[in-house]
Amino acid sequence: MARSGQGQSGQGKATGRKQTSARKPSQRQSAQRRSRGADDAGVIPVLARAVREVEGAAERGKVGPTNRTKFQVIALLMREERAKAKTDKELTEAERTETLKRLDGVATILAKTAARDTSLIQLLAEETAVTDAARTLRRDMLIAAGVELSPDELLIVKEPEPVAAAAERAVVPQSVIARQLSNPFLAPDFSQTVKAVPVARRLANWELLEPLFRAFEYGSGGNVASMELPEPTATDRKVPGGLELFHHQAEFVASARAGHRSYLLADEPGLGKTAQALLAAQVTNSYPLLVVVPNVVKMNWAREVELWTPKRSATVIHGSGENLDAFADVVIVNYDVLDRHIGWLGTLGFKGMVVDEAHFIKNRDSQRSK
Repeated sequence: MARSGQGQSGQGKATGRKQTSARKPSQRQSAQRRSRGADDAGVIPVLARAVREVEGAAERGKVGPTNRTKFQVIALLMREERAKAKTDKELTEAERTETLKRLDGVATILAKTAARDTSLIQLLAEETAVTDAARTLRRDMLIAAGVELSPDELLIVKEPEPVAAAAERAVVPQSVIARQLSNPFLAPDFSQTVKAVPVARRLANWELLEPLFRAFEYGSGGNVASMELPEPTATDRKVPGGLELFHHQAEFVASARAGHRSYLLADEPGLGKTAQALLAAQVTNSYPLLVVVPNVVKMNWAREVELWTPKRSATVIHGSGENLDAFADVVIVNYDVLDRHIGWLGTLGFKGMVVDEAHFIKNRDSQRSK
């Protein structure tokens, strides 16, 4: 019986030990397990692994384009997660504090990595562009974190970069390239000129020519603003080919020879404004000379150059300028194609400019004036 009792007692002890080993875990242990499970899920673990990879690359001194993109995406997602944690009403204060603490850990590694490679700091700026590669990586990291994405976030569409209308139309004729290459003292630069930032001026709300007309018509106190032209000499009257200037034309040439440079010729049609402009350019040696005219008269201007200044060559820009002579003294272009050639025209160093039928650009807001 004793043995039997002992056996029963031993069996009871064995049963007791078995019951002890099968005891349910405490609430604290369950909470710890849930916490560890939560630590391994979500966006933060993905960020932690990614930031360690970037940190390792920085330590090796090999932060290439891929890791730079990863660095930027980590920073973007970290900001998003921080904002969510601060505004999520379903989180308890303890959970919110823990989440922000873990995000601070990621931020600390980012800061240390940026300290090793300071070029990464610019990727943290708000205005830094987010590339298609960065958007794709962000999507992949969120998918790896188990985040449900919208269709717009799942599909990464590469949008073409907008090209300014002027840049699309811009051309550089081969003759211009030849001229630039022929200059041994100036390295050729065929890049488009930087568009100047418009600055508001006192006349910003005026038409382009209205204040100019008034300035020529009226002076201070309401007096006539036009100046007295000098009396022309025999030299001013001399014109190649036996031609003779009218008195008012010779006066104009004499004033240019005397040093005046800016004019508004408002004579009636047929009084020889074209000849005056070309002869004034000749006596002042204002070459190369740019002449901007309506399309219907640009060939006539080329003939007038040959007539009044036969020692000077002229070229007319047609379309893309295939037949252009960039070494000519006078370059003639019409308003309609000027925007296509404005880039290289600025490299020729014009010393003079004639704008024919200037009322074409009287409206400062029109496409032609711009």
